[in-house]
Amino acid sequence: MGSTTGRRGQMRRLALGAVALLTTASLITACGSGEDGSGGGGGGKAADAKGVDDGATLTMWTRAATRPQSEALVKAYNAHHKNKIELTVIPTDDYQAKVGAAAGSRDLPDLFASDVVFVPNYTSSGLFADLTDRVDALPFADKLAQSHIKAGTYEGKKYVVPHTLDLSVLFYNKELYKKAELDPAKPPTTLAEWDRQARAVDALGGDVNGTFFGGNCGGCGVFTWWPSIWAAGDQVLNEDGTEAKLDSATAKKVYDTYRGWVKDDIVAPGARDETGATWTGVFPKGKVGVMPMPSTTLGLMPKNLDLGVAPIPGPDGGKSTFVGGDAIGIAATSKKADQAWNFLAWSLGDEAQVDVVAAHKDVVARTDLASNKYSDADPRLVTINQLVADGRTPYALKFGQTFNDPNGPWLSLMRDAVFGDGASVEKDNKAVSASLAD
Repeated sequence: MGSTTGRRGQMRRLALGAVALLTTASLITACGSGEDGSGGGGGGKAADAKGVDDGATLTMWTRAATRPQSEALVKAYNAHHKNKIELTVIPTDDYQAKVGAAAGSRDLPDLFASDVVFVPNYTSSGLFADLTDRVDALPFADKLAQSHIKAGTYEGKKYVVPHTLDLSVLFYNKELYKKAELDPAKPPTTLAEWDRQARAVDALGGDVNGTFFGGNCGGCGVFTWWPSIWAAGDQVLNEDGTEAKLDSATAKKVYDTYRGWVKDDIVAPGARDETGATWTGVFPKGKVGVMPMPSTTLGLMPKNLDLGVAPIPGPDGGKSTFVGGDAIGIAATSKKADQAWNFLAWSLGDEAQVDVVAAHKDVVARTDLASNKYSDADPRLVTINQLVADGRTPYALKFGQTFNDPNGPWLSLMRDAVFGDGASVEKDNKAVSASLAD
């Protein structure tokens, strides 16, 4: 998550990075034009869907959380192009500060990725080049993961494209379902069914539990709880990310369900203190019935674990997902925008998306490639890929301090709503809004 997005115990606020970005915004915007007059990415051959492959050396940064996907794409690109990319992988916890410092010294790489929830901080600070014409010239532009495109759109201009995707989905243990006399071919399609099935598995007793969640992990909460709200057609934030709507009737139904699991001991031990560090390690042990997880963990599951994957449902139906992962753009200061675009355009093409991304069992960035020669061999992958069209990525400049910070107001709302009596949701929601608007 964000992918995503660093949602497994690596949740920290922007801190130094955000400060540096905001204070250097005018500086970066002013020096955005390359020496060749290409406008640093927005002009020149902006409408050329392929870019230029002339043997240029390009620098690229990515965070450690998405290292395998980034390395696979760069390796495949370098093997068949004149251009060469020099990839630098930076520890996830250091990434924001590293980008902020580089922005301040006008030393950003040609290409850099970002956890998609932090992209608005970069676009609003002028760190990325305008890619609007280039993106629109792609023959499959409307098939790209629109949640990532929207997160990277600022004042009507597009600045990033999808790089890696991590979705929130339900994982359920088919073997435990059979033992609980549940149909393993029928995962929950409503929150009420999820509740019933989790309780049925939990009734098996012993060391088996119905479900699990990261109860002390704000990032885990947004990644796995918000889809149930979206599935009902409700919003969690206003359009510009300055006001929370986390006290809606739908949101309260979600909290009530989780609180019921805690009250009735349906949740595996440790949920109350789970910070995200070991959140995804519980289900693979084969003792939990059904729980929401990052889609990227599918390939890490034990081979002998018979599991299914399903969309996260709303209280009365519907489906949605938090589209996390990383988006990527061209630095506004790059003098090799056409060459950098050649990599980005290639990375979204059929060859890269199918033979690199899908071949590694990762989520493809295009909805028209949800079914491909690799995913078709595993229906679970098709289910995950198709969910991209139903997913959302929230937009908020103060996302980190509000939702990822362990001292932030969202975690207080989560814990009060689930481990308390839920009476302070309205007050806690106001605190979330205050943080977003701060």
